[in-house]
Amino acid sequence: MQHYRPRICPFHELLPIVPKGASVLDVGCGSGIFLGLLHHFKHDVHGLGFDASRVAIDCATSMAQTRGGGRLRFQHIPKDQPWPGGQFDVVSMLDVLHHIPRTFQERAFKSAVERVAPGGVLLYKDMSDRPWHLAWANRAHDLVVAREWIHYVPIATVERWASEAGLQLESSGSFQMLWYMHDLRVFRRPAMP
Repeated sequence: MQHYRPRICPFHELLPIVPKGASVLDVGCGSGIFLGLLHHFKHDVHGLGFDASRVAIDCATSMAQTRGGGRLRFQHIPKDQPWPGGQFDVVSMLDVLHHIPRTFQERAFKSAVERVAPGGVLLYKDMSDRPWHLAWANRAHDLVVAREWIHYVPIATVERWASEAGLQLESSGSFQMLWYMHDLRVFRRPAMP
């Protein structure tokens, strides 16, 4: 399935945002495709990805061992366990929030924000809740593939959470790929004076 993901996810928009040599924390990394693509396209990143799925992390770890050049690491972290500590140049949260129950979405977002280093970036991309027919197409996809009922977060809510946490909106965009609509936001934590 990961072979087809670049056809429905705008990785071509995400990859240029990550500076070469950056330290990257990929929240909910799945099988590690984003960090793998960064490595493949010579971004020379030091990446740490984590996910609650043991199967996905096993796949990511296998990829890192054969193609990661020792710069990519992956951890299985169950949903009720703490995330990795520290701060990173880039924290990516790609297609994660809509899979989290509503009561935990804001806390998960703010946990990602806490790991953005001064001057660093939070790279947020998730499925859009509009237009309604594309949102329903994605909902059907997640019912079939992930076997779960998803919970969209309106992009205005994400922007408000980021602002309340002290991040500045640097760029925004929406992208349709086939019948999937994506919202992309790049937030920056101000550098220390």
